[in-house]
Parts: sequence; C-alpha cells; structure tokens
Amino acid sequence: MAFIKEESEDVKIEETFTVKQEDLQEQTDLIEENEENKEEEHHVKIEEKTHLQTDGVLKRRDKNRFTCTQCGKRLASKSKLKIHMMIHTGEKPFTCTQCGKSFNISSHLNHHMRIHTGEKPFTCAQCGKSFNQSSHLSYHMMIHTGKKPFTCTQCAKSFSHSSHLNLHMRIHTGEKPFTCTQCGKSFSQSSHLNLHMRIHTGEKPFTCTILWKEFQQIIIP
Repeated sequence: MAFIKEESEDVKIEETFTVKQEDLQEQTDLIEENEENKEEEHHVKIEEKTHLQTDGVLKRRDKNRFTCTQCGKRLASKSKLKIHMMIHTGEKPFTCTQCGKSFNISSHLNHHMRIHTGEKPFTCAQCGKSFNQSSHLSYHMMIHTGKKPFTCTQCAKSFSHSSHLNLHMRIHTGEKPFTCTQCGKSFSQSSHLNLHMRIHTGEKPFTCTILWKEFQQIIIP
C-alpha cells in the first residue's frame, strides 16, 4: 500500500510539473505573440508615417506649382507662368526700337538687337569666327570637332544639326510639304520651291546661258 501511495504521489508531482510546463510554454507563446504584434504595429505606424510624409511633400510640391488655365501646363514659378501665358494671349511687350519687331521675352529682344548693332560676342577659339548667339557658336564648333550627333535610323547617315536630319528624313518618307501655287508641284525643301518659282516668274539670275540651262535641269526633273 505504501508503494502504491508513493507511486500516486509521483504521478501527481509529474502531472503538476507537466501542467506548470504547459502553462509556462503558453505564457511564453503569448509573450512572443504579443512582441510580434507590437513589432508589426510599429512597422505599420512607420509605413503610415512614411506615406503621410510623402503625401505631404507631394501636396507641398503641388501647391508650389502654377497651372496654366488654358492648356493645363504646370510651371515652377509665377513669373514663368506669366511668360508662358503670353503664348496664349499673343502679348509681346518687348519691342525693337530699330525695326519694330516685338518679343515676349526681353532676352529674345537682346539677341535680336545684335543684328542691328553687329555685336558678335561669341568667338571660335579655333578659327576666330564670331557669332551673335552661343548656340550658333556651338553648331559651328562641330565643323572643327567633326561631331555629328544626329543619326538617321533608316540609313545611319549622321548630321551635325537636327534640322539637317529632318530634311534628310524626307528622302525616306517621301514628304514634300512645299507646294507651288502655280502648278501644284511639291518639293521637300523650301529652297527648292523658291528655285522652281523662277520658271513661273521668268527670273533669270544667271547671265550665262550654260549656267541657266544647268539650273533648269536641276529644278525641272
């Protein structure tokens, strides 16, 4: 009987220990779950805060933009919007005192005035040739560097100016936007149309009959 009682007590102790272990494991699981929930909540808060900050920046940027009521274009400053609006209104407040030509931007008038004054402040360091605009000097420099950044996608021929590429592309597209009002003949370049018009006007700029015949062969295919 003493043996049975002792065994019974051992079973009770083991059951009590097992229950305590299960309780401890459950508590541990709850603590871990609680920590995971806290960590998840923390990440959610950070994410929400980031979204709010981003939205705030975008709203501030949007407020700092000035939108054209005519075409919807958005500009960075009020002064730029004012200049842009002149495209729609046709306003040109800056007028040349020499020829009366008007401009919507003062810098354009300043560039134009160099035609009258003969000022050419931009000089080529290679050959000494001067220009009235920096962009003209940049184009000129390509003669010395041999740079031709504009390449035809059809035949890979390269050009120093984008306008030259545009003219060249008409060979591939067959576009002839310049049409003679007298006979309806079309040309790919305005200069070719101007030459053609001499047939109708009778203008003969070449006194030499040989040159005139060659000229006619060029403009009359």
